[in-house]
Formats: sequence, structure tokens, C-alpha cells
Amino acid sequence: MIRSYFDAHCDTLWFTHAKGGSLERSSGHVDLARLRDYAPMGQVFALYADSAELAEAERWPYIQGRARDFMAAKAAQPALMENCCLSIEGAELMDCDMAKIDTVREWGVRWVNLTWNHANALAGPHTTDQGLTEAGRDFVRALWQRGMAVDVSHLSDRGFWEIMELGEGPVLASHSDSRALCPHSRNLTDDMARALFARGGFVGINFYADFLGENPTVETVADHMEHFLALGGENGLGLGSDFDGGTLVFDGVEQVPALWTAMERRGHPETLVEKVAFGNLARFMEQLRR
Repeated sequence: MIRSYFDAHCDTLWFTHAKGGSLERSSGHVDLARLRDYAPMGQVFALYADSAELAEAERWPYIQGRARDFMAAKAAQPALMENCCLSIEGAELMDCDMAKIDTVREWGVRWVNLTWNHANALAGPHTTDQGLTEAGRDFVRALWQRGMAVDVSHLSDRGFWEIMELGEGPVLASHSDSRALCPHSRNLTDDMARALFARGGFVGINFYADFLGENPTVETVADHMEHFLALGGENGLGLGSDFDGGTLVFDGVEQVPALWTAMERRGHPETLVEKVAFGNLARFMEQLRR
């Protein structure tokens, strides 16, 4: 059985702060106790909060605290967490401030979502037609100059294409599904997916039920995988679970091997499944400055 695992997005740092527990063990979807069952293993932990629920002055201190939680865990178990890093889900949490990019990179942040579900000084979310502001364009260029990626999950369609036209830096959709299979604005159109794969980008399949379709199962997740593979995703498709971020198909990270079984049952060779499980995200990460 395939025991590889590399996931581009979970909200576990938010969950353990809000609900209790720790990265070592929690009542949520992900903890290190369960991640130890995978080898090789990697997990990208999002620095997330609903910015509408925090005063502006509270946002930066909040993600500083969650970053400290992550850095303490990684310092205590560097071998286990060698492939673990951070992302930021909504640049308003860093005040949309380019001067903070170097700081978050030192924490271990490797990419930033310009928006979550609220418009900010950089761009508009998927529920709007608001593209990038001039500040947003400058912010994307600043990420690329520092060897970081920009994450287009949650971004408006217009914002997506403006980023793709802005330059050749690394771009990913860390946790998005197929809009052709489930017509939700959070999902990628076929043209978006093709464009990401063509430039060496990455797409992480999201396990969030609302983005997969009606009454989704593991087979539904495999359907979205199949669809993206047909669009050129063999070297750019992987996981973007959204664990600890809502109601998902899987109840915990320990259940993910059921997806690899579903893919093998559909005739996909183990070499391809290994790419999706770990190799494709590892390849994408190689181009980012550590």
C-alpha cells in the first residue's frame, strides 16, 4: 500500500488554537501522531483566520502566534517535519504589507493567498469580479522576487488571469477542485487548470464537500483527480485537503490511502499515484527558495 503523503493545505493551526489540542495530537483531522504513519510525509499548515472576526490590529499578532506554534513543533521534531512549511490564507492577515514578506518567509511561509473570502487592498475573492489592484501586482512580484509562490485558490477569475499574465513566477491553486464537475466559484475552470499545468504549477484537490458535488464520496474525489489528469495534470496534481477547515469527505488524515486505492482500482499505475500522493508537490516546492 502507498504510504506517501504531501498535502498543500490544512487549517490545523487555526483548529488547535480555537478548539484545543496541539499539533502533536488533536480531535481534528490532522496531527503529527497520525502523520507519522506516512513516509515520506509533508504538510503545509495554513496561517488562517476569518479576518472579519478580528480587529485589524489583532490580525498580525494572531498569525505570529500560530507561526510560533508551528516553529516550536518543527524545532522539536525537525526530521519528522522536514517537509512541513507554512502558507498564509489571506494577505490581510499580514496587513497586505510587502514589508512583512521577508518576515513570514523566515517563519517558513512558502506561498500566500492574496485573498480569502473578503476583498482587500490587493485583490477580490472568487465571489467578485475584482481583479488585482496595483498594490496586488506589486505584492505578487515581491513574492516571486523572494522565491515564493502565489496561491490562486479563493481568488476571483479575473485575478487569476491577471496573475498568469503578470510574469513567470510560481503559481499554484493549493486547494481547489474542478468547476466542470462541480460549478462552484471556488473551483477551477478547465482553462485555468490547463494554464497552471502548462507553466509547471500545482493543483491540490480539496476534500471540502461543497466543492466536490452532491453527496460526495471518495469516488467523487477520484473523479476530480481523473478530470485534472486528463487536462495535463500528471506532473502537477496532488492534495490540497482543507483538513480542519470544514465538512470533508474524509474524517481524518488516516483515511487518505482510500483515495490511492480508488485510483489504482481505476487502472492508474503506482508510479502515477505516488506522484499525486507526494512527488508532484515535492517537485513544485523545489523551485521555491527555502
